[in-house]
Amino acid sequence: MNEGLQLLKIALNAIAPIGDDDWKAFSNVWDTCSAGRKEQLTSAGDVEKHLYFVLDGVQRVYYFDEQGREATIVFTYAPSFGGVVDSFLLQQPSRYFYETLTASTFLRASFADLEVVLESRPILAILLKGTAGVLSGVLERLVELQCFSSEEKFRSLLRRSPHILNLVPHKYLANYIGIDPSNFSKFINKIKI
Repeated sequence: MNEGLQLLKIALNAIAPIGDDDWKAFSNVWDTCSAGRKEQLTSAGDVEKHLYFVLDGVQRVYYFDEQGREATIVFTYAPSFGGVVDSFLLQQPSRYFYETLTASTFLRASFADLEVVLESRPILAILLKGTAGVLSGVLERLVELQCFSSEEKFRSLLRRSPHILNLVPHKYLANYIGIDPSNFSKFINKIKI
């Protein structure tokens, strides 16, 4: 087994032990690839075609909002998974860009190849699909925290979970969206719910 696949197996086993048969099927879909410095691997609007496992280099996932403000959401580096993972797992257009910051080397699996493995190994499919929705929400929240004004954060919270105003004390909601509690109170009085 090559060194990259050994690192991948160690990373997977740290999440959940993987049996020999599952590992054999899973490890067969990975190829080694390289990318130069500042190379765009995924663009917003594209469906992510590959799941990456970083062997060397540094990359970032970033976002542009409607006003053209840029927010770096996450950095990836060895040994970790990379790419726009929610777009890959959900096979929906990416809201984010994925680029290399340095020359990089990866293991890379295509969605089509990985899908075949996931269909024959239900436990792997459940693990990956179960985390996709959560990850998508976390990425969206990071964008809000970095790019949105206080009022935009408040409005976004209400769009996503209007019922939460009745479930959680407002001081905790203000903290959750990163605004001052007095501003949160002003928004409650100002914005129609």
